[in-house]
Amino acid sequence: MATSFASATGAPEVGDVATPINSSAVARTYINNLPAYRAGLSPFSRGLEVGVAHGYWFYGPFAVLGPLRASDYSAVAGVIAAISFVFILTVAISIYSATSPDGPEGTLTTPNPPEAFSNREGWSNFASGFLVGGCSGAFFAYLLCQTPHLLPLQEIAGGIWSS
Repeated sequence: MATSFASATGAPEVGDVATPINSSAVARTYINNLPAYRAGLSPFSRGLEVGVAHGYWFYGPFAVLGPLRASDYSAVAGVIAAISFVFILTVAISIYSATSPDGPEGTLTTPNPPEAFSNREGWSNFASGFLVGGCSGAFFAYLLCQTPHLLPLQEIAGGIWSS
């Protein structure tokens, strides 16, 4: 007797296949609580939350691994690069919103996706929130890395990848 670990929930060629991972209650709860799928958020709030996380995350690689990592300006270069990258991504989101994308389709893990992503206004509000949140997240990471507790660690990490 063979046990099936995957079952099609519709058309299997689309890729919406129920597996023990994506059909578990834990995975569905986790995915449905991400800002893109959480119920009750405006598109600006979704973009703000996603932007803060990305801006905070982008700062580190630019500051520690960037071309100015061995200089006194590595932290400033990192925050400027992170904010610039957030701006580039915001332009990309705006270009995507100009194409008037179709509304999101429900899947096994997200049966009720938000309808705010089915029109230009929703994507525009998301992009605005992403820009504000991304710049804020990058600046917060910069301020956090300027504390006396993290400066020695940043210098050690920058020295590891210096030639």
